[in-house]
Amino acid sequence: MIDVSVLVVSYNSASVLPRCLDSVARQTAGLTLETTVIDNASSDGSADLARARPDVRVIANPVNRGFAAAVNQGLGATAGRYVLWLNPDAALVGDGLRALVAYMDAHPTVGIAGPRILDPDGGLQRSARAFPSYDWAVGHRHSLLTRLFPNNPYSRRYLLSDLDPSRPRAVDWVSGAALLHRRALAEGIGGLDETFFMYCEDVDFCLRARRAGWTTAYHPGLVVEHEVAGSTRSRTRAMLVERHRSLWRYYKKHFRRSPFVDPVAWSAIWGRCGLVIAQDAARSLWRPS
Repeated sequence: MIDVSVLVVSYNSASVLPRCLDSVARQTAGLTLETTVIDNASSDGSADLARARPDVRVIANPVNRGFAAAVNQGLGATAGRYVLWLNPDAALVGDGLRALVAYMDAHPTVGIAGPRILDPDGGLQRSARAFPSYDWAVGHRHSLLTRLFPNNPYSRRYLLSDLDPSRPRAVDWVSGAALLHRRALAEGIGGLDETFFMYCEDVDFCLRARRAGWTTAYHPGLVVEHEVAGSTRSRTRAMLVERHRSLWRYYKKHFRRSPFVDPVAWSAIWGRCGLVIAQDAARSLWRPS
């Protein structure tokens, strides 16, 4: 019986992948693990780097299939009773994975659990949040309101700013950068929605799990260090477009549709995308060479 199947979706991640895989290899105390790297047509040798490790299975895609489709491939090729999605730019700290597994073993209604995720400098990442609502437009972590007035009620409600990071608690959703779930849950709800190429698939997965009767929990027993966007920095503009495409897809799938609200939501999402791209371009022009 395999306890945990670790799935690492890689795209040009050679610079960060070794640290990620090394951290997984240290989690074997009290657990049986299998590690699978699903490589989405990397051109930097990521797949070969993973193949050189005897403890890692590699699924090499000839094209970039996206995160959700790659995780579903990993689900179909593995057998652990729990599944851990782990970004290649993330590393497990210590040996806390068994604490997270023990918590879920003791709480059979918990289908998904997210660990405490830290920045490389030790700062807490708000990786457990409320489901998006219309408040998200002004309260998400990159919004102007959040940056200028981080204690405003919209941001605090969405980012769960009052969450005690030292204690487990039920939450709406947890980040797919490091997410543990029961295999039975994924099989019951049909895996990840592959119409999300990248971004929002974790929110969608947790919402569908909630609707199927499962609970999602935050648990600090496992600590993960995550370099945000460390594996996508080389395609910043493309990733920005994909993030906003996924936001629009999530809106269409889960929000009540309205001929009056839909155009406003579409304009807000894509207008923000254009603004962020323009800001990045301006910074590049003024950045010293």
